[in-house]
Amino acid sequence: MPRIPEETIQSILDNTDIVDVISGYIPLKRAGGTFKACCPFHNEKTPSFNVNPQRQFYYCFGCGASGSAITFVKDYENLPFVDAVKKLADRAGVTIQEEAYDPKAEQRKRIKSRLVQLHNASAKYFHTLVRKAPEAQIARDYLKKRGMNVEAAERWLIGWMPENPQQFLHWAKEHGFNGRELVQSGICNLKDANNPKAGIYVNWRNRLLFPIHNDYGDIIGYSARQLIDDPNTGKYINTRETQLFDKSRIFFGLDKARRPISQAKFALLCEGQIDVIALHEKGVQNAIAALGTGTTEHHARLLKRYTQSAILCYDADNAGYKAATRAFRVLAAEGIHVRCVTMPAGEDPDSYIQQYGVEAFQQLLENALEFFEYKLQHAANTSNLNDFQEKANLVVELAELANLITNKVAQDMVVAKVAARLTLSEADFRDQLINTGKKMRHDERRAQQRQNRFEPEQTPPTLEPLEMDSTVSYLCFLALSSEKAQSWLCEQIESLHTALQGFSGGALFNTILSQKPSPSQPSAVQSFLQSLPDDERSALQRTLSETTPSDPIKAAEETTNMLLSKHFQQREAVIRTAMKQSNLPPEELMALLQEAQEIQELLKNLSQRFIR
Repeated sequence: MPRIPEETIQSILDNTDIVDVISGYIPLKRAGGTFKACCPFHNEKTPSFNVNPQRQFYYCFGCGASGSAITFVKDYENLPFVDAVKKLADRAGVTIQEEAYDPKAEQRKRIKSRLVQLHNASAKYFHTLVRKAPEAQIARDYLKKRGMNVEAAERWLIGWMPENPQQFLHWAKEHGFNGRELVQSGICNLKDANNPKAGIYVNWRNRLLFPIHNDYGDIIGYSARQLIDDPNTGKYINTRETQLFDKSRIFFGLDKARRPISQAKFALLCEGQIDVIALHEKGVQNAIAALGTGTTEHHARLLKRYTQSAILCYDADNAGYKAATRAFRVLAAEGIHVRCVTMPAGEDPDSYIQQYGVEAFQQLLENALEFFEYKLQHAANTSNLNDFQEKANLVVELAELANLITNKVAQDMVVAKVAARLTLSEADFRDQLINTGKKMRHDERRAQQRQNRFEPEQTPPTLEPLEMDSTVSYLCFLALSSEKAQSWLCEQIESLHTALQGFSGGALFNTILSQKPSPSQPSAVQSFLQSLPDDERSALQRTLSETTPSDPIKAAEETTNMLLSKHFQQREAVIRTAMKQSNLPPEELMALLQEAQEIQELLKNLSQRFIR
């Protein structure tokens, strides 16, 4: 029977923001890092329906409804699963090709996992070179000039690609990475695309390497900075597009900035990696940067998972001004409020902090202008607003930009501000606003009508989650929420095999570790959950409302100790009961005593013991 490939479902979820989807059906209200609402699947007065943008799933503490964006559309609109997938695919712009089971799908997953391993290992190798290789002195001198010490370089795993590429290729071969993997990673290219036997070459030489992480911490590529000026090559060269890396979907530094962005309630968008690192090292840890490309719709959707506000801190030249306007277009369309810092001429965040200090930079952030104030100030400094044509052109541009503001109150404030500053009547500017935005609003109304034509189903779904032992349930949560914990638990699976057989949910835990859905990709986890029976999926989704511990490996160690302790205590209780039997043969009694002693020794050797 034709099926929708799991990779396609994951791609749909990768390109879908669950907050956007659900807020199109019911009003959501931000509550810290999550969103809340009254559950659409049962009647309630106090909101118990939670949407988690970072993990891209929802859960109702009242009725137990839970799942991904696909699950929500399926249940809310009472659609078959395939129809819900197709609906979101259209929205996300993903083409669905139904196909029979593809045995190569698992191979593609293994390749992706292998590329992550290659990037993680090579980043450590490159970092070792920049710290210790005598020929990397030029890289160390550059870092010192930019005010970056050893600790900062280590925190960001900054590395160095040798001038002699054979040095890296020899390392790769020693560590079991082949030429095909090096080309797939984007670190190398084929010398002749039509003849793989011609060999490969390394893309960078004598360059500083900044590892690029996705927002969950996996290294997926590099940005290579020139150390010796060469007008024939770019100052920065990013990894080309690969299975892992697409620069239009990645912010440099977001893996470190996610929590600070939520705490500061805004993201600080800069132009370069050095700026981001300098700001983080000085305590401004909500800074991020796009990678050699303008801010895209994918960037905006990603950013909206963490905040509804952004400050743009671009260069104070015409290129920076144009970049800020382009960024506003995509950010405002996603409902993100935009302000702009006006940097002194010739300064960037790194140079400004080095010269004036972080407190002075913080003052720049506090004085950041609302985007339209920024536009008006720039126009006053660079245009002749007494010239009729220049003023008319500005009015048209501002009206077009104001149409992108999704908040009606905020839009009204912009109308009043622009009209006052340009000595127009509010009515005249609003007429221009209506004319330039008429088609846009018409299209939005049509889309909204199609989206809202189904009424929500008020009958609560009958969910019967799989009954799971609490300890096993928490191990499942750790395996689905932390890459480190999952890897550690995979190493322990043999020692846990017997114990897991005695607890409900043990088989499901084994399934997680055998398939290893990547915790760093919410879409991969949700896609895995979608493949499970309803009772298993519901049980696991309930666990995802937990908070990932700061030390996931320690948590995994403690929980496995708890599981083993419970297992041994249960076995010990069985032995004690057996020993109480009358007329027990002496040899059986001795065997039971010996087993009881062995269990006592095993319990003593556990680093923790938990009595239940």
